[in-house]
Amino acid sequence: NQIDSILLDRRQHSSIPDARSVRAADCDTDHYLVVAKVRERLAVSKQTTHRVHMERFNIKQYRVKISNSFAALEILDTEVDVNKAWETIRENIKISAKES
Repeated sequence: NQIDSILLDRRQHSSIPDARSVRAADCDTDHYLVVAKVRERLAVSKQTTHRVHMERFNIKQYRVKISNSFAALEILDTEVDVNKAWETIRENIKISAKES
């Protein structure tokens, strides 16, 4: 008669409410099958909430700044080089992003 057992850490001993050996299982060995019920405790990941700085979102002022910067683009001559127009648009977007 051989005793089969389950090894656990001390801190996890409460995670197994029931363990039994099953003699009827035909495993073609001289040991008995050990069946255990395991209670798994999953840790919930804590996500920090980011505070929103509402003073940064003065929406009316932001809209005015954006409309002014893009109004300058409309004034550009239609025959301006495409690369220069792209550089101007990109700089306006970067400046607007830094301000907001």
